[in-house]
This record gives sequence, structure tokens and C-alpha cells, in this order.
Amino acid sequence: MNTRLLSACLLLAAAGQAYGQEVPTPTSHFGFELGADRELADWHQLTSYYEKLAETSLRVSVDTLGTTTKGLPFVMLTITSPDNQARLDELHAVQMKLSDPRTIGSEAELERLLDEGKTVVLITHAIHATEVGGAQTAARLAHRLASSTEARIEEILDNVILLQIPSLNPDGTQWVVDWYKEWVGTEYEGATLPWLYQYYVGHDNNRDWYAFTQKETWLTVTGAHNAWHPQIVHDIHQMGGSGARIFFPPYIDPIEPNVDPGIVSAVNQLGAYMAADLTAQGKDGVVINAIYDGFTPARAYQHYHGGARILSETASAQLASPVTIDPAEIGGGREYDAAVSSWNYPRPWPGGEWHLADIVDYMESGALALLTNAAKNRRFWLENFYEIGLRATEGWDSWPEAWVIPAEQDNATGLAYVLRILATADVEVHRAESDFRAAGMGFAAGSYVIPMKQPYASFAQTMLEVQHYPDLREYPGGPPKRPYDVTGHTLPLLMGIEAHALEALPTVALSAPIEAPEVPFTLPAALSGSEAPRVGVYKSWHEPMEGGWTRWVLDQYGLQYDTLNHHDVKSGGLGSRYDVILFQGQDPATIVEGYQGRGPMPPDYRGGIGEEGSRALREFVRGGGRLVAVEEATDLLIDLFELPIANPVERLPTEEFYVPGSIVRLELDDHALTRGLDDQAAGWYWRSSRAFEVNDPGVSIAAYYGEGNPVASGWILGPEHLAGRPALVEASIGEGSVVLFGFQPNYRAETVATWPLLFNALVPSRRTTMDGAGS
Repeated sequence: MNTRLLSACLLLAAAGQAYGQEVPTPTSHFGFELGADRELADWHQLTSYYEKLAETSLRVSVDTLGTTTKGLPFVMLTITSPDNQARLDELHAVQMKLSDPRTIGSEAELERLLDEGKTVVLITHAIHATEVGGAQTAARLAHRLASSTEARIEEILDNVILLQIPSLNPDGTQWVVDWYKEWVGTEYEGATLPWLYQYYVGHDNNRDWYAFTQKETWLTVTGAHNAWHPQIVHDIHQMGGSGARIFFPPYIDPIEPNVDPGIVSAVNQLGAYMAADLTAQGKDGVVINAIYDGFTPARAYQHYHGGARILSETASAQLASPVTIDPAEIGGGREYDAAVSSWNYPRPWPGGEWHLADIVDYMESGALALLTNAAKNRRFWLENFYEIGLRATEGWDSWPEAWVIPAEQDNATGLAYVLRILATADVEVHRAESDFRAAGMGFAAGSYVIPMKQPYASFAQTMLEVQHYPDLREYPGGPPKRPYDVTGHTLPLLMGIEAHALEALPTVALSAPIEAPEVPFTLPAALSGSEAPRVGVYKSWHEPMEGGWTRWVLDQYGLQYDTLNHHDVKSGGLGSRYDVILFQGQDPATIVEGYQGRGPMPPDYRGGIGEEGSRALREFVRGGGRLVAVEEATDLLIDLFELPIANPVERLPTEEFYVPGSIVRLELDDHALTRGLDDQAAGWYWRSSRAFEVNDPGVSIAAYYGEGNPVASGWILGPEHLAGRPALVEASIGEGSVVLFGFQPNYRAETVATWPLLFNALVPSRRTTMDGAGS
């Protein structure tokens, strides 16, 4: 008996009575057809179903990679043929060899690996919990692959190892289903969830693919990406409902320059193949090369790890409730017009009804098209994967030979954070075993050296270098083409550390690669112990993501604080309970009036602080309290106290001034808010940031935006409008004060360099300020 047949027989024997049982259909398990109007399976039902698939199909296994932020199981399915399941360890070893060309000793060994290996595909669903189709599609796709005898499915199973994460956000999946079921059949059916659908970061959980702050990101990166290094990652999303029905790559420009051309080309052909497959099925509204660019690594981990990231975005309904789109509502989009046929949108959707069933159908069809391509072109995907890794290990001409990060730095938190990111991303970071000199500089023993001839050097390069985002316009002299996300991500600037590019590998003995270190979040003395200020953080319904990111940082540091809703503020007497109250970036109308979104919202989730709360805040400050406001929330305090402070860039047209998300230079004055910092820092400026114009000598200025062109990484259009303007100010009012941040001191929990400014602001002026929060 040959080895493969023996392994399969052993697996059948181990399955016992389970083998031969009929694989349960979704309808038999859930009691409704997946995609049915107004029906949603929750996370408990879904995980139970995956266990049953694994019990009844030799094609499926289920692993719990860990638990979520709120303690739910975080699971991954492995789906492939029974023969592949029986030799999964062997196939994994092949994949690991191909992922690092340095481990392959000969052409003959390479040919054997290419012959034996399978295309490894990771499909991820439901990271954004209100995009409800993804979690439902995951179960339907898993059933089809577990049970179908179609030739197409058999070919996929024979040639592909599918890693399926059916929800990247199980907490949110459960919350949204519970919320929807509570209100279905009422006037509030389909209402937006009134709290962040990931406990800390909401929608920004899909911006965490290089910082790895959230548990779900960590589990996916370590348990799927790094464990298998898939050739293809398919990230299934939903988008707005008045344009195309589904998007596939190619992405629009710009593509981040450290993404290997082999990845860019592979993404282009695979996305176009998927679009052609769905269009051939008669599906309307398929668009490519529109809307989404490929610049930020915050959304594209696999682009720096040898694999093609395929984003799909399917048009949404109203959660699980159908919608009707009037043809007159269908209009333009970035790089296409949804009402007009074009080369990248050849078959427009005419409008009409759109159901959850349509969403699930489009999503499943897209996934099957991708898997079909991965199966039919198995050899291409393996060879391309190997060649991408080979080019990295040989080094790119545009890269330095090495990076060095000095060991002795003032900002221990930022240093550990950067090292954790690099090591978690499988970048080989070594320690120098003795002092050495390079590029005219001396470095102490223990300094961190990153040779750039290694498989994932592209990740190190994009994380450590300065970004120079191109100035792209709609037409010459016209408004800028808006990036889909942000334009800068230089870790040394964000984290407040030094890193140096070297043109020659230093001649010093190096240690084995380090493990990812823990980050020491040490609470400053001024914010801890019996003298710690009493801190309140405003968190009513419809909390902005910036507020959730700030809660995450405060929780890492163990800072004691209360979250205040609008009722807490309106009740008054704030000075008896708090010394400082923080308002993160939030529209003043939402703070004062409550819910400002479209569509229905139950009354209990609508309120704002109103005039009562505004009066209570005035009394709080005049009685000795401190209010801290960030970005948009500064407008509230400026109006509340009639401060002589304006925002001079507020009404400038985008043709003159535009900052989509960049790292800027800050000049710091000698001020209590800047205690413990040098006279310069890097800060974060983006869509909701402000510059100030101060018309009162009683308002003190703690920080300015840098003179000249203040951009440190990314892109600014019209930098002269920002240069030299006040960025952080304090105004004394009665016995208290207000502190206004024009920039974001806690951008996605990455701006370690400016956390000390935020912490200093949480110490009332009558107390001793902290010293060096980042260290």
C-alpha cells in the first residue's frame, strides 16, 4: 500500500463513525437559508456548525487559535482534500521551505518542492461586523467545500490548502447579530450599532496589520499568516450600496514602492480573473481598478510577505434587511462612474432591490473564482512566491544593506514597540555582540541590526524609511486625488526612536534573531498612586474610534479612569468627582446633540450633553478642573468658553491645503505640557486635525508645527498654510484650564512620541507634571 493511501486509510479509521455521516447543510443547522432576508446566524451558532463540519467531513479541520478581546473563541478552518489533510505536516514543510529560498539547497530540491507543494490560500471574513454578509458567506462556502462532488470543487481541494478565518472579529459578529435581532420588525430595523463593533478600535481593526495591537490581529498574524505564509490572501468586505456591486483589484495608484512587482502583477491578474468569472456568470456591477489604492501596509500585511492580497468589497444592504436603490441614486466613484459602462466597469448595475442573498452570492462566487485560479495555476503561484522571496534574499538596489537601531535610547517604550512589530512580522533582527562603527557613527554592543537580504526585508524597509507620497491630481492644477487611507507610517518617527540605514553590512558578530519583546507600559508617577488625578474620558453612544484607541492606550498603562456618558455630564457636580476630563476627536454636534447619523436610532441611544452638560462643563473648569480636547472636539471648547482662538486652515480649498494623513514636525516650547521632552517631536496630522490662530496673550502655546515644510513623512499640499502655526495650546479660565490639541496625540496607538504630551495634559496644572511618559 502506498504512503498516501495508507495515510488516508488511517485518517478514515480515526474518524470512526463520524465518517459516512451526512455533512449537515446550513439550513438544517441554522433553521434558515444563509442569506435569507432578516435572518442572521450568530457566532455561537456558526462555531457550532464548523465543529459539525469537521466531525462529518474529512476535508475540514477546525482549530481555536485563542480568544478574542471579550473572550469568544477565535477559530480557523483548514479545508483541503482528505489526502492533503493526511499529509498536512509534510505539505506545511514544503511551504516553509518555499517561503525562504535560503533553505533550498539545489535546483533538484526546488523542482521537487514545486511539484509537491499546494497553493496556500487564506480567506478572512467579517472584520467589520456591520458588513454582515461575510460571516454568513463563510459558513456557506465551508459547507460547499466540505460536501460538494463538483469537478471544480475537487480540483480546488486537490491543489489548494484553504485556511479560512470565518470572522476576524467574533465579538462584533455577535454584537451586531444580537442588536439586529432586537430591533428587526420595528421602526428601528437595520439601525447602526451605537457602539464600536470592535471593543477598542471599531472599523480601524482593519488598520492594525503592522502595529498588531489587537488580540484578533495578533492571532491572525501568528496563527495563519506566519504559520503558513500563504501565496494568496482574500479579505472579504462590504462597501456602500449606491455604486458597483463588487470590487476586485487591480488597485489604483499609488502602490507602496516596497511591494514586489511580482505581487503587483499577480494581484492584477487574479483580481481581473475574478471579475471576468463573475461577469461571465451574468453578474452586473463588477468593477476593477477603482476606489482602493495599495499604499499603506496597515491594510496589506501579506504584500510584504510574499503573497497577493485580494480585497473584495460587495455592496451593502441595511444589515440583513433589503434595500431598493433608485437608478437616479447611482453615480460616480473614484476612477469610475457607476452609472456608465467603461473598460473597468463593463456591465453596470441598473439599480433596484438588493438583498443579503445577493451579497452572499457575490461573495461566494468571488471566493470560488479565486480558489479556482489558485488551483488551476498552482505551479505559477508557487514559482512566483519563491521568486519574490529570492529577490528579497538577494536584496533590492533601492534598499540599504542593513538597518541599525541603537540599543541605548531614551524612549524604552518606543524601542520595544518597534522591535515587537518587526520581530512579530518575521523580520530577522539581531543584536550586535560588541561595539562597532558604521557610516561614521559608533554603536554600542547590543544594538539591533537588520540585514536586508532576508525574506521579509520589504516589511522592514517600509516600516523604517520615510515615505514620499506622490502629488496626484484629478487634473493639472486641480484638486488632489485623495488617498484611500493615509500617506505616512515611518515607525522611528511615530515611536520617537532612532534608526539608521547602512550602505554596508557592519563587520560585527551578530546574535541569533530575537524573539518579539513585550512592551513595558510604565505609568508615570504623576498619574499613579494616592496623588493621581481623577480622570474622566467622555464616551457616550457613537464613540469615535479615536476614543477607543485612547482607552486601549490608557488600559495598557493601567491608568485609572472613568468613562462618562452624556447623562454623567448633564448631572453636574463634575468637580467633586474629577480633576481632568478628556474629549477625544469628535464632532461637537454629536457631543452636544447626540446621534447625527443617517437612518433610525432607538431613543435611548440618541442623547448628547445638551445645554445642561455644557453648563456643567463651564462650572467644572471655572471651579478648578481641566478639560482636554483633541482635534474636532477643540471646536466645542472654543465655542463653550468663547476663546479667542481660530482655525486658519479650516476653510481652505483642497487645491490649496490638504493633509490626508501624514507625520509632521513639531517644535515644542518650554511649557508644563511638554515637560520631559526635547524641543522637537513628530506628530500626526490628518483629516480632522487643526492649526490654531491665537489672539489673546493669556493663551499659552506649548507646540507649533515646524517651519518651512513641516512634513516629516507622507505628503502635504500647501505646507506653508500649516508651517509655524500653534499646534497645542492651553487657556486658563477661572481656577481651571482647557488644553487643545490640534493634532492627534494618539494616532491608532502608534504615536508613542506624543503620548507624553497627552499624559502631561491629564495632570492638572496645580499638580506636578509627569516626566518622560514614553520612557
